[in-house]
Amino acid sequence: MDSIAVSERVESAEWLEPVADGLQKAVGGAYEATGEAGQKVADALHGVWLGHPLHPAITDIPIGAWTAAVVFDAMEIAGNEKIAPGADAAVAVGLAGAVGAALTGLTDWHKLSEPSSKRVGAAHAVLNITATLLYTASLIARKKGHRAFGRGLSWVGYSLVGASAYLGGALVYDQKIGVDHADREGLAEEWTSVLALDKLEDNKPTKADAAGTPIVLVKKGEKIFALANACSHLGGPLDEGELCNGSITCPWHASRFALDDGRVLDGPATYPQPKFDVRIENGQVQVKAAAPK
Repeated sequence: MDSIAVSERVESAEWLEPVADGLQKAVGGAYEATGEAGQKVADALHGVWLGHPLHPAITDIPIGAWTAAVVFDAMEIAGNEKIAPGADAAVAVGLAGAVGAALTGLTDWHKLSEPSSKRVGAAHAVLNITATLLYTASLIARKKGHRAFGRGLSWVGYSLVGASAYLGGALVYDQKIGVDHADREGLAEEWTSVLALDKLEDNKPTKADAAGTPIVLVKKGEKIFALANACSHLGGPLDEGELCNGSITCPWHASRFALDDGRVLDGPATYPQPKFDVRIENGQVQVKAAAPK
C-alpha cells in the first residue's frame, strides 16, 4: 500500500469521528471554561506572538531527542556502556518536548472542522500519545535496570513517531493546515476602484473585488478599512464575520484581526491579513495594497 493510500484510508476512517469529536470538545471546553485567560493561553500556543504556528517548531524537540536516543542506544549495544546516561537523558528531553508538542498541536487541531482533517489529526494525536506513553515506560524500565526492555519500548515508540510525523506532513502538505491562506500575490499595486461609496453601509462588512483579489470593506463613520477577504487561517470569508471594537472575526474558526492594520488579535490564525490603503475618488472607493512596513 503506497503512502497516498494510507493517508486516504485515515481520512475516510469514520470510526475516528467520535474520537475526534470527543477530544475537540474536551480541549475547546477547557479553553472556554477559563474565559479570557484561556484565550490568551490558546493564542500563545497557536503562535500568535511568533507570527507563525508554534507547533512545528516544538515537534523538533521530541523527534530530535528521540533520534539521538536511538543512536546512543545503538552505541550502548555495541559496547559503549558509558553512553547509557546520555540515552536516558535524550529520552527524558524528548518527553518534555512531547508535552509542548501535544499542547500546541491539540490547540491548533481543535479548531478544525473539515472531517478529513479532524480524522487525520486525531490519528496523529493518538499515535503521538501512544508513543509518549511507550517512552515514559521506557525511561522507567531503564532506571530500574531493565535496559534491553527499555530500549525495545523506545524503538516501538520511535516507529510510531515516524508514522505520526507522516500524518502531520499530510495535514500540512496535502490539506494545507497551518499554512497562510490569505491572498498575498498579485495584489492591486495601483489605485483601483472597487465600489461606489453610496453602496457601502456603516458597520457592515462588504465584499468587493480589487483587481481579482476578494477584499472586505468596513466603513466606520468617515473611516474606511480594507483587508484581504480570505482569512489567513483556513480561508474563511471575513465579509461574513462580526465587527467588534475595531476588529473583524472570521466566521469559521473565530480568528480576529485588527481592521486598521490586519494584525492578529486572536488565533487560531497566526499570519496577519493583507491590508489595503483606501481613498475616495469621484464617489468611488479605491484601494491599493499597503506598502510593507
